[in-house]
This record gives sequence, structure tokens and C-alpha cells, in this order.
Amino acid sequence: MGTITRGIKNAFRNNLRSFSIVLILSIAIGMALVMLMSYRAVQNKIESVKNNIGNFITVAPAGIRGFEGGGSLLNSDDVSKISQIEAVTKTAKTLMDHLATDKTNLQAPTEAGNFGQRQRMQSGATNQTTNHAFVMPVMVSATDDLSVLSSLNVSKLDITSGEKFDATTEDNVALIGSSLATKNNLSVSSTFQAYGQDIKVVGVFDAGTEFSNAQAFMPLKTLQKLSGQNDQINSVVVQVSSIDKMSDVTANIEKALGDKADVTSSQDTSNQAIEPLENIKTISLYSLIGSLIAGAVILFLTMTMIVRERRREIGVLKAIGSSNAGIVTQFSSEALVLTLLGSAVGIILGAILSNPILNVLVSNNSSVPTPGAGGHSMMMRMGAGVAAGAQGTLQNLSANVGVDIILYGLGVAILIAIIGSAIPAFVISKVRPAEVLRSE
Repeated sequence: MGTITRGIKNAFRNNLRSFSIVLILSIAIGMALVMLMSYRAVQNKIESVKNNIGNFITVAPAGIRGFEGGGSLLNSDDVSKISQIEAVTKTAKTLMDHLATDKTNLQAPTEAGNFGQRQRMQSGATNQTTNHAFVMPVMVSATDDLSVLSSLNVSKLDITSGEKFDATTEDNVALIGSSLATKNNLSVSSTFQAYGQDIKVVGVFDAGTEFSNAQAFMPLKTLQKLSGQNDQINSVVVQVSSIDKMSDVTANIEKALGDKADVTSSQDTSNQAIEPLENIKTISLYSLIGSLIAGAVILFLTMTMIVRERRREIGVLKAIGSSNAGIVTQFSSEALVLTLLGSAVGIILGAILSNPILNVLVSNNSSVPTPGAGGHSMMMRMGAGVAAGAQGTLQNLSANVGVDIILYGLGVAILIAIIGSAIPAFVISKVRPAEVLRSE
């Protein structure tokens, strides 16, 4: 009988012990697979979060946020300095203005109410004679990159009719919110007055909120020309090639612009979203290592016990001519059969328990703030997945059983089986047959 065949048969010499070993190994292997899948799922999610929300910086004039504060706006020279910084992949410029009734024939769809009246009285602003009630101005925003339209005080931008404009044009065109369009009976190809010029409506959008739908968007050069703010910019959104370079780019922007600008980074937001994922990743990694060590120790101790029990058998085999390699192969084959059986059951357990266990890890690490809370609205809305926040990154987390995961698991299990059985078998095989038989 060959050594491999003998080893396979020996795996079933004691059914109760074999069943116990397979059961214990299946639990260890199954837990290892669960942790490996969890680790992989978390790692993929971390990379996704980094790509989506982790690489944007907002540069605003020092002391200015939108229509609040005071100071001087930025210009194209400032943007040029930013663009030349290493790891900066894109810059998007924006400008905003208020269209009061002396600048446009548009009527704001939102009433001033007590809040609007309070803001007017506190600022001393007025856009009509004191004999008339205060009327809310229409906010118009502009950009030279339509990919950042969603950063201009809106969480989404669905074009309900018409189309977007060419952001590089100087034409008198605009996108208007659905509420603003309804209030002024405007549709695609209609015109309205602003800054003494006719502005053509090329599209109507729905941004999901009354505030956002009361706005109008224009190309940057158009608004700069019409409002008399040539080469003026009140915000720059900077995209960085990698989140790992965010700190360096932020520092270089601050150095290049000095006290002329306030620089805010989305890195803190990204870190907030990633922190609970990193916790789960760490737990998964340590649990994976623990499961592998537990499986290896169990198999090693079991095979050590089996080898010691069969010292006389080993002595007889050596007496009739078996080599040390043959004895090691026999016990390795036995351990391999038990391990493969345990792996088969462990893979099934891993597939069943992976997501439930991952959900438990998520529930214990989900008490985190939503990214962007209290932060700059433009930066926080940049990139897909920002609105979902840290809670969303956890809720959408799931572990999937892939062929590569199964192959990794089997490979490690086989390696543990060979090493765990070969060491005690090799040690005992070095004993001379006469000494073994005499001790019996």
C-alpha cells in the first residue's frame, strides 16, 4: 500500500476524532475566510471613499464665504499659482452675485419672510424704496467647469428640460431652477433681463430643494462680464491626484497665496468616513491572523498527538524499510485530508456567516458624524458619495465570496496542513526503530 493511500485511510481510523478535528478546523477556516472577506470589502470601500471625497480642496478669498464677510476676491493669477502646484490635477473657478430688482426682471420664488426681513435689517440692505416691502434677490452662480455645478449650493442637478451650457462660452445663456422658471413663466429658449441684457434660458433643472431651485447658473465669463467683475473669482475647487498628497498641496496653496485666501480641505471629511472603516479593517486583520494561528495550532497539536500515539507503527514501518520522507508524506496526507474536509465545511460557513458578522462589526463602529457637518458647503458636496456620508459608507458595506478568496483559503489551509503534520512526523521519524520498539 502506498504512503499516500495509507495516509488517506488513516484519516478515518477514528471517526469520532476525525469528526471533531474537521469540525474545529472548519470553524477556524470559516472564521478566517469571513475575516479575509471583511478585510477585502473594507479595503475596497476605503479606496472608494478616498477616490470620491478625499481629494478636494476649496480656496476662498480670506474673510469671504459666499455673500458674507469682506475683503478682495481672487483672480486668474491666483488660480495659475494653484494649478502649478505638484499633484493638482484640476481647478474649477466659481463666482456668485445677487440679482436685485434693479438688475433683473426676474422675481424670486421665495418670499422674504421674517428671516429674510431680519437679514435685510441687520445688513441695511434694500432693493426697493422704503415704501415697499423687501423683495428677495435672485442668486446667480457661475462656473467654468460644469462638473462642479453640484457644488454650487445644490446636492444634485437634474436637467428636466433643455441642456447644459458650454462652461467656456461668453454667451448670455443660463440654467434656471424649476421654481424660478415657474415663478417667471420661463421655459427653454425663453429670455429674461439681467444687467440690462437679454439672457437666454438653455435649460431648467431640479436640484431637489426650494433654495437651490430658486437659483440661476451662468458661464463664468458671462457673469464676470455682465456684473462688471472681470477676472474676479470667489471660490476655487482644487482636485488633488491622491488623498495622500492633500496635506502637502494644502500647505503649498497656503504658501503660494499667503493671507490672501482661506484654504479648507476635504481630508478631515474623508478621515471621518474612513475612521470606522479602518477600525473594522484592523479588527478583521487581527481576527484573520488569530483564526489562522488557531487553526495551525489545533492541527499541529492534533498531529503531534497522533504521531506520538503511532510511534510503534512508525518503528515497524522504518524496520521494514520506510524512509523518513515516506513517513512524513503519510502523515501529511492524513492531515491534508482532514484539512480539506474542514476547508469544504469552512467555506460554506464563511459564505453564510460573512455578511452577518460584517454587519455586527459595522453596528459596533457606526456611531460617527456625517462628513461635512458644519463644514464648507461647496467642498462637502464635491464628488459622488459625499452626501451619503460616513453612515452610508458603512451601510453599503458587504462581503462577497470570490474564487480568489476560496483559492487563498485553500492554499493557506494546505500549507498549514503540510507544515503542521510534517514537523512532528519528521521529528519522530528520526528515532531508530530498535529504540521505538524497545520502549513499547
